[in-house]
Amino acid sequence: MDNPNFHWFVAIVVALLLIYTIGAAASRVIGRQLIAFLEALIDRIPFVQTIYSASKKLIGVLQQQPGGAARVVLVDFPHSGMKAVGLVMRTFADANSGEELAAVFVPTTPNPTSGYLIIVPVKNLVPTVMTMDQAMTMILSGGAITPDSISISARA
Repeated sequence: MDNPNFHWFVAIVVALLLIYTIGAAASRVIGRQLIAFLEALIDRIPFVQTIYSASKKLIGVLQQQPGGAARVVLVDFPHSGMKAVGLVMRTFADANSGEELAAVFVPTTPNPTSGYLIIVPVKNLVPTVMTMDQAMTMILSGGAITPDSISISARA
């Protein structure tokens, strides 16, 4: 075939496949080595390592699949009558009374890697039907993007 358009088409397809293959190999081998090198470098800086490690763990928890321990709730914060979006990270029993408590992370807007850790009785949590993605979108947008409806009263 002496059609110049066909030759150009084949050349473009081959070039794109070559670029994709090189990119895939680089991201799997060189990319991982680069990330490992940068993390090892960060591990040598005491204060930065602490913040990086905590942020990395938080992001890992937030990226868990549905059905994990983390769930979205509303809590009275910073005082009664005001509600904040909180992420239940785990539940545990009070050492003295045996009451079920929850460690709730209340992320700040627009940087959800910082926030407040509050201990709240589970009975005071207002469950939501929000997914973790919806909650993070709401937090990052400063409330500009929210679900169509949210109830701030506990379900009976």
